[in-house]
Amino acid sequence: MVDKFCAKHKIRCLFAFLSSIDYIRWSCDTPQSRTRNSLRNGSVDKFVINGGEPLSGTVTISGAKNAALAFMPATLLAPGRHVLTNTPSLRDITTMGQLLEHMGCGISKAGDSLTIDSSTIHDFAAPYEHVKKMRASIYVLGPLIARYGQARVSLPGGCAWGPRPVNLHIDGLKALGAEIDLDAGYIVAKARRLRGSRIVFDLPSVGATGNVAMAAVLASGTTVIVNAAIEPEITALLEHLVIMGAKINGIGTPHLEIEGVEALTPANAEMIPDRIEAGTFLVAAAICGGKKVRVERCNPHHLSAVLAKLQRTGATLSVGADTIDIEAPTTIHPVDVATAVYPGFPTDMQAQWIALMSVADGQSVVIDSIYSDRFMHVPELNRLGADITMADNVATIRGGAQLQGAKVMSTDLRASASLILAGLAAQGTTEVLRVYHLDRGYEQIEKKLHQLGADIRREKGEDF
Repeated sequence: MVDKFCAKHKIRCLFAFLSSIDYIRWSCDTPQSRTRNSLRNGSVDKFVINGGEPLSGTVTISGAKNAALAFMPATLLAPGRHVLTNTPSLRDITTMGQLLEHMGCGISKAGDSLTIDSSTIHDFAAPYEHVKKMRASIYVLGPLIARYGQARVSLPGGCAWGPRPVNLHIDGLKALGAEIDLDAGYIVAKARRLRGSRIVFDLPSVGATGNVAMAAVLASGTTVIVNAAIEPEITALLEHLVIMGAKINGIGTPHLEIEGVEALTPANAEMIPDRIEAGTFLVAAAICGGKKVRVERCNPHHLSAVLAKLQRTGATLSVGADTIDIEAPTTIHPVDVATAVYPGFPTDMQAQWIALMSVADGQSVVIDSIYSDRFMHVPELNRLGADITMADNVATIRGGAQLQGAKVMSTDLRASASLILAGLAAQGTTEVLRVYHLDRGYEQIEKKLHQLGADIRREKGEDF
């Protein structure tokens, strides 16, 4: 009897080990996994930057994080094998993959190719331990209700700044017939089958547009979404849903009409280029000076607002089909910016723009009309010698000061990018602490900057 029990125990252990191999293969040998290990050990990585080095050369842009984070939950709508290429290796991608694995999906990643098998879903809950790491986890809500008629999703976490309510998601899904309650920090939803409805958003929310659209494609009847978001990532998602069999009119406009279908089929997709990563490297080239920097594998059309502002700083731009060449201005002219929904100037470029204006020749004003409290980077930039004052959602930047290296703290994803840019322009050494924020949205940013000539390296950070 004992021998029989031991044999069964060994078989179960072997099976558990083998089932974990795919997860280990795709999630462990990445910068974000190294960050997780350092967090367990009580420390996190930091970047050490010796500023003043001009940039030149070519940088290749990775796939869009925000597109991949929508495409991954969309696989729940069509059980089967989906391959998403040009998928970046980022902490947020790993987090979403872990969440889908928890639900029963098979996940594997080879290079930039992510394979998701959504045919084995057995759990319709998104627990707090996964969702607290990333707000985009709420994207599973719409697909779960539409395909399986039930969902239990923790209220999301993510960046440490600002309230970004999920009421637009919930109200939109309720309009489609979902019964939704809040229970101990969880969104609990159920529906026999969703039904089409007319939904008018108070503001064009990217997340709510994606979530409601993914639910509506399997609803009975027609859904109309008014004031829908038109960001490139949402447009790409809707176009992919059509490839999967959805019927959607008005893609790329604020007025969507979605005729529900009985079922979707799995489909492969290539992620669009990350426009915020491209914009960040363009600003890096402008703030550092030097010879031409080429940003390749990007979509210039997605960056029209940023390019227009860069030209006004005095930068010289040459735009190709999927490349942008930039030559830094001899003198950086101050340029005011007000963030707006796409195709306006993106809020995700606000922090980087403030860093650039900190060394401009004159005073500028930056207004964030999307998120009024997204300015946690300002005190850290001032530690580097910037002269920035705040009044509500308006930053006044008095440029012209020579930035000086210092120790600064990352607070969120885009704030972290702004500190790196300022460190590249500063004299002396800058240490940017807790760069796990960067690993959420920039794929090997220090290696890409180093290839352009920056003196930047990743080191183990300090204990905390």
